[in-house]
Amino acid sequence: MAVEPPPKNHHGDPSTSGRLGYFHLRILGPAAPLLLLRSDRLYSLSFSRRRGHRLRLLASPARRHRRRDLLLSTSDCFLRLTHCFSSADAVSINGLPLQGGDGGPVDLAVGDEVSLLLLGGRYGFVAEKFISCGVGGKAAGSCEEVIVLRAESLRKRLRAISESQDPLSFLRDSYHEHVRVKKVREESVSLCPESPIDPVPEKNLGQEGCNLEQDRLEHQNDVGKENIVSEKDDTVELSQRSEGYSNDSMEHKGCSNSNVEQHHTEGQYSDGSTFFLNRLFGVRPEMRTGKESGVTLPELLHPIGSLLRVFVATFTSDVSWFLEYCKIPQLLPVTIACHNKERCWSASRESRVASPFENHPNLLLVYPRFPEEIAFGKDRKKQGVACHHPKLLVLQREDSMRVIISSANLVPRQWHLITNTVWWQDFPRRTSPDYSALFSAVEDLKSDFAAQLASFIGSLIKEVPSQAYWINEIAKYDFEGAGGYLVASVPGLYMPSPCYLESNYCLSENRILHTRSARRMFLGSVQTSVVGLSHRFHMPFDAGSQLKSLSVFLGKCHENMHGTTEVILKRNANIPADANAVSVLIADLDKFSEEDSVQLGFLPREVAKWVSPLSDMGFVKFSGFVYPREALEAAFGATNTKVQLLLYVSKGPEFSRISALIRDEHLPSLCSLVASLKKSLGLWRLEEVLSRFKWPETLETDFMYSASSIGTSINSQFIAHFASATGKRSNHDVNSEESDPEWGCWTAGHELKKPSISLLFPTIERVKSAACGIQLSRFLLSLREKTWQRLRSTGILHDAVPHPHDRIGHPMHVKVVQRRFRSRKGGHSFGWTYCGSHNFSPAAWGQPLRPPSKANTTDATRAVLSGPRLHICNYELGIILIAPPPGVSKKSNGRVHVIGDISLPFVIPAPRYKHNDRPATPLAMREAMAEACIPQSNDLSEETDEDIADEDDELVVELSDCSPEEKEEEKIYAETLWGQVDSSQSQGKDS
Repeated sequence: MAVEPPPKNHHGDPSTSGRLGYFHLRILGPAAPLLLLRSDRLYSLSFSRRRGHRLRLLASPARRHRRRDLLLSTSDCFLRLTHCFSSADAVSINGLPLQGGDGGPVDLAVGDEVSLLLLGGRYGFVAEKFISCGVGGKAAGSCEEVIVLRAESLRKRLRAISESQDPLSFLRDSYHEHVRVKKVREESVSLCPESPIDPVPEKNLGQEGCNLEQDRLEHQNDVGKENIVSEKDDTVELSQRSEGYSNDSMEHKGCSNSNVEQHHTEGQYSDGSTFFLNRLFGVRPEMRTGKESGVTLPELLHPIGSLLRVFVATFTSDVSWFLEYCKIPQLLPVTIACHNKERCWSASRESRVASPFENHPNLLLVYPRFPEEIAFGKDRKKQGVACHHPKLLVLQREDSMRVIISSANLVPRQWHLITNTVWWQDFPRRTSPDYSALFSAVEDLKSDFAAQLASFIGSLIKEVPSQAYWINEIAKYDFEGAGGYLVASVPGLYMPSPCYLESNYCLSENRILHTRSARRMFLGSVQTSVVGLSHRFHMPFDAGSQLKSLSVFLGKCHENMHGTTEVILKRNANIPADANAVSVLIADLDKFSEEDSVQLGFLPREVAKWVSPLSDMGFVKFSGFVYPREALEAAFGATNTKVQLLLYVSKGPEFSRISALIRDEHLPSLCSLVASLKKSLGLWRLEEVLSRFKWPETLETDFMYSASSIGTSINSQFIAHFASATGKRSNHDVNSEESDPEWGCWTAGHELKKPSISLLFPTIERVKSAACGIQLSRFLLSLREKTWQRLRSTGILHDAVPHPHDRIGHPMHVKVVQRRFRSRKGGHSFGWTYCGSHNFSPAAWGQPLRPPSKANTTDATRAVLSGPRLHICNYELGIILIAPPPGVSKKSNGRVHVIGDISLPFVIPAPRYKHNDRPATPLAMREAMAEACIPQSNDLSEETDEDIADEDDELVVELSDCSPEEKEEEKIYAETLWGQVDSSQSQGKDS
């Protein structure tokens, strides 16, 4: 039933009352426009299905005969609301549902907030003030009138408090609203006689609209757009308070409006000791105070004019919005690494890049490659579970480099409407580049920020030579004052980094060089392979003699403690097929001669193309090690897997002069080296950082993890692996058990008895009551129903309640972990905090793999693969901020870290799920949307802002399946090289 218009002049005839004026209504939404409603008009709020689910303000008298869902009648200084919605909570005033349910007229007072819940979307406005034009000779806006308005507002608030179920909570929740209203009144034009408003004749307020001396009535530029609704106005659209729909056109209008947050002209500072939150546009500006007000993307990039270049890594992206919103200069070099399932799985190098913006010729989109070994069946065409999921920005200026690590993707709704974490720090420029910082050893953990950053960026751009300069640029800045430790994940199968091994030979341009390595010169190791071995030893004309010679040499080899033996690396610059070719020889190293050796094969083409230039320039030295038994099995044809080769990298004779000698053509090789060096990743990196501190189990007070996605294959085994990596120990009596070999093992059994972690994930009721509705969270949260059923009995799930209070009702996309300990002596709490892109899943952190079964592997393969391995699916990046235990020094820029300085984006302690609580699983959200009659889309491919877990990530990877086989292109390459090597050797003998 539609509402009939109330009688005209319900409150009196404005022509006789003389109280003609204007109501200021502030629309709740990203742009927060201001509407001026004339006090002698009738207005209606209704849907526009043609323009989408939005409200329209109809001011034309010619349309008054139509029946409307909601009416606003204005007369004198009164604003009256009437509605016909059947739902009890469809209309609420000041957070409370409109009582009665009959749609009867309700008078609104200054400061009242009206909220409408329609089709899952939240709309609303605030009655900010009433300004009288003083027609009829009466004083404009008398103080008596102001007192009446304020008294009416106070009366209604007292009534709301008395009718609430929890008056104390209501008062607490209304505190920010009280502060906001007070500030609005202080900043508005006074209504008392001491500063009167000049009267404006009514004839000037008609057809042309009322300007009311616009310069006096306009707010500051930062409050948004003003709209005066006159008789000529047909409609004025009211945007949603928060986007309840994922329609791209709506999102762009709401989030990239030219008037949105354009007042930010100042940058932001952070010393890197804590993280911040993004600024939500649904939160009124008056409520933004201190660091809790959040930060915007333009503020992080300010001043934009001094930027030299920008690097971005993201999952989803709206590049057009980014360029417009942040006012990116057209010629600024911008590199954006992003996710695209088809391109990232493609084997074609042409699929790695795209330049779709003609007006920004220096902007390049990069699609990092997913390795074949993590694909289903090791077949790239079948693809697999993988995601390019980091949220990183690197801003280079002449005097500094800013590193920003966020949980927000490069899309407007995640920066405007959804709570995300933002960490950043500025690093000063060095007087001269320091290339040793790119190779910081594990032992020097305090200064490995540059090495971790360069390695991660290198892994994203190593197949895009034009972007390799980023590694060189990082060497120009000083990262030793970093406030935290980077934690990266890169897709692949990993074994622990080998310990330093002394070598006697290294690769040289002109000859095989005998030189003893020194530990202080060691830079790291690279895991690669030998190609062409099966071809060489399966040739019928001399296979027998070659195998015999190989067996003799391998029998004489001295295996080290890791079961490897050193091989000889030889440059083959005279081979026409590849001037960078490198041969791998096996020989008796005690009395080596090139004639008395057997060639195993070659380095892969993709490795040789950067190894040879760096070696030839003298920047670094390379030595090689293989597993002799694995090589022998491959030569006899007992296995089809690649023969592993460990490249040890040391400083070359010209390492100290790299800055003077390096040229642009060397940068791709340097980038490949930095990206290929073995680093601890995922769970192993977490353990590498946190194991340097002793965390007292008996003093632990909190261990919590808030994520927007929980992996499908989460179980007690993985949770135990994660807890153990963070330093969790099984026995609380640390001192008495430290000598026990089993001390410190936190297992799945311990996890089942006493869960170590509190997982924070919103309940379906919290999502249903959100200001943005269900739809936005549907494309953000991921927890499968079967995972919930598996975890239900463990009691580890807790509700994720946003903090601070003004963020309640907005979805959270944070990935935050914190483990906190109390001090024995009553001092500051200590512990560590992680924030970044890692969700709680094996795909993000890595899945520890089981040892291979005897039935599927040879003895040599099992020996090589007997150690731990880690299977990582995603690209991820985060930062660990450590407040160390008492007595341990850990400073950043002279400041001691205090864990209490970190304000978490959720309430702690988080409320544990009650018996009838249910998480916001996709099924629960679909059911809730169906109940609310909200249209649903089944196509999540382009809409989702999160890596929705695939059912296939339940796949348990066997170690026996993880041994890579030689690719067809590698076989062809090796066969070509073998043919040319044999030909050159024959010619040498003939001469």
